[in-house]
Amino acid sequence: MAQPAADKLRLGLADILALLAPLPGRAAATTRITVACTLTVLVTSIYGTPEAAISAYVIFFINRADRTSSIVMSVAALVLVSLVIGLVIWLADFSVDDPLRRVACMAVVSAAVLFLTSASKLRPIGGIVAMIIGFALDELGLVPSGEIATRALLYAWLMVAIPLGVNVVVNLVLGPAPRRLATDRLAHCLRLAARSLQAPDGDPDALHEALRDGVQPIAGWLKLAKIEGSVDVQDLLALRQAAASTMAILMAADVARRQPGAQLPATITAPIAATLDDMARMLDAGGYPVEIGLGVAGLEALSPVQQGVAAELAGAINRYAEPDEADERAPQAQAGKAHGGFLDADAFSNPVHVRYALKTTGAAMFCYFLYQQLNWPGIHTCFITCYLVSLGTAAETVEKLSLRLAGCLVGAVLGTAAIVYVVPSLTSVGGLLLLVFAGTWISAWVAQGSPRIAYAGFQVAFAFYLCVIQGAGPGFDLTVARDRVIGILLGNLVVYLVFTRIWPVSIASRIEAALAALVAQWQQLATARQPDARRGHAATAIALHGEITQDLILANYEPASVGPARDWIDDRRQRLDVLDAIAGPMFLLAERFPGDPEVARRLHALQATGAVPPPAHAADGPHDSEADKVRQALLAIVDRRLTETPVAAPGATSPTSVHAQT
Repeated sequence: MAQPAADKLRLGLADILALLAPLPGRAAATTRITVACTLTVLVTSIYGTPEAAISAYVIFFINRADRTSSIVMSVAALVLVSLVIGLVIWLADFSVDDPLRRVACMAVVSAAVLFLTSASKLRPIGGIVAMIIGFALDELGLVPSGEIATRALLYAWLMVAIPLGVNVVVNLVLGPAPRRLATDRLAHCLRLAARSLQAPDGDPDALHEALRDGVQPIAGWLKLAKIEGSVDVQDLLALRQAAASTMAILMAADVARRQPGAQLPATITAPIAATLDDMARMLDAGGYPVEIGLGVAGLEALSPVQQGVAAELAGAINRYAEPDEADERAPQAQAGKAHGGFLDADAFSNPVHVRYALKTTGAAMFCYFLYQQLNWPGIHTCFITCYLVSLGTAAETVEKLSLRLAGCLVGAVLGTAAIVYVVPSLTSVGGLLLLVFAGTWISAWVAQGSPRIAYAGFQVAFAFYLCVIQGAGPGFDLTVARDRVIGILLGNLVVYLVFTRIWPVSIASRIEAALAALVAQWQQLATARQPDARRGHAATAIALHGEITQDLILANYEPASVGPARDWIDDRRQRLDVLDAIAGPMFLLAERFPGDPEVARRLHALQATGAVPPPAHAADGPHDSEADKVRQALLAIVDRRLTETPVAAPGATSPTSVHAQT
C-alpha cells in the first residue's frame, strides 16, 4: 500500500496537493482564523496601534479547535501579558536611560521566560511573551520622555491585547462547541469504519488517520464541554463510552482490513455498516445512539479470526454509549491522575531547558545588535523571528527550515504582488481588509493542515502581513516589504545555525522515551480489566505510535554529527513495524480475554530481547471451545507477525505509517 503523504520523508507535488485537500472542520477553522485576523487589522487601523502585522499574526498562535479552549487561552494570555507589561514598567525605572542596562534586562528576562517556555505549561505562548518584553524594552530606548515611554508600553500591551480580545469575540460567535466537535468526530470515525468494512481496499489512509488522530482529542473536548456546562453528567459518561466504543470499532475494522483471512463477508458487513451509518446520523444531530440491539447471524460459518472481529464489532455497537458502573468510575479516577503541575518534572534537572533559553536569547540578541550596528531598523523582523521559529531539537529545526523559507518566499511574493498590483487601486481601509482576508484565508488553510506543511502556512501569513500591513491604511512602500522579508530570512538563518551548531539536541532521546511509553501502554492495555480503560490505552498507544513515526522521519534530517546512525533509525523503524503489525490482534485478545498471560508474555519478550516467543499454550481459566479457537487463531497471527518481522534489541519502531501495512 502507498505510504500516506504525511508519513513520507520527501514530499512531491502530488503529496503536497493531497495535504492541501479539504478535511472535516478545516474550512470552518480557516474561516474563524481569517475573520479574527481581519477584525484585528480593522481595530488596529481604527486606533492606529503600531506593529499591526504582529497583532494579526498572534491569532495563528492563540486560536484552538474549540471555542472554550480558545477563549480560556486568550483570557489567560491577556492576564499574563498584563503582568509582563507591569514587569517591564518596573524594569524601565532603572534601565530606560542606560542602554547597557536595558540590553541586559532584555537578555535576562528573555532567557527566564524562554526557560519557562521549554519547561512549563507556558510553552504555547512563551515565545510571544518573550518577544513582547524585548520589543517593549527596545521601544523604551527610542523615546525621549517618560510620558512617551508610558504610551509606548500601552501600545505594546495593545499589540497583543487587541487580537486576544478579538479572538474571544469571534470564538463566542463562530467557535464550535466542544461537544459538537466530539460528536462530529465520532460520526466521522463511524462512517470511515463502515466504509472500510464494505470496501477494505477503498481508502486505507483514511482509516489510518482516524485511528491515529480520530478518537484521541475527544476526551479533552468532553472535559471542556463539562467546564462550559454544555453537557450533563449522564451525557458526559455516555459520550465517553461512545469514544471508547468507537476506538474498538476502528481497531476491529483495521484487523478486518489488514489481517489475512479476517475480512468479513458482505452478508455480515452490510447490516453492520448500515447500523454504523445510522449511528453517525444520530451523532450528527447532536445526540447519541442507545439500545441498538444489532444481531449478527451466521457467525458459526466464519473462521475463528472472523468470529473475533464480528463479535468485537457487535459488542462495541450494542453497548456503544451505555457504560456500566465500573466503567463510569474509571475515567474520573484517571482524570484526577492526569493533572500535573505548572512546571515539567525535569524542569530543574534537564539542562536542555536552560540551553534552549540561552540559544534562543542568543540568536535574538545577535539579530538585535546586528540591525542596530548596521543602522538598518527595517530588518528588525529578524529579532522577532527568532522568538517565533525557535524549536527544541536539531531535527525539527532542519526539517522546518525548508518550510520557513518556502513559506516566507511565498508570503513575500504574494505581499509584493499585492503592493504592486492591488494596493494602488485601494482607496480605503475596507479594501485593505479584503486583501488581508484573502491572504489570511490562503495562509490559514495551509496552517490548518498536516504538521508536515502547517508551519509553512504560519510563515506565509507572517511575510504577507509584514509586506501588506504597513500602517493604519494601505501601504505602498516596497522598501518596507523588502527589508521585513530580509529580516525574516536572516532570523531563520541565525536560528538554524545556532540550533544546529551550539548544544544541538538530537530527537533520538525523545524517540527512546516515547518507545518505552508506547510499550508500557500496550502492557497496561493487556492487563486492564475494564473495557473503557483498555480502549483508552489503545487510543493513547496509536496516537503515540503516530508521533514516533513522525519523529523517526525527522531523525533523517539531523546532521550526522548530531543525529543517530542509520542503523539506529532502521532498528527503531523495524520495532515500530512489529508493534504496528500485532496491534490489532493484541487488542482483540485483550478485549476478549482480559489479563491473558500469553499476551503479556509476548509483549515482555518483545521489550526484553526482541525474541519470538514459543508457541502459545492454554491460558489459565476456563474457555469454551469456540472462544479458545478464536484465542488460538489471534495468538497465531501475533506469532506469525513476530516471526515475519523479527527484531534484535529492546524497543519498538518505524517511520512508515502506523497502520499502513497490508
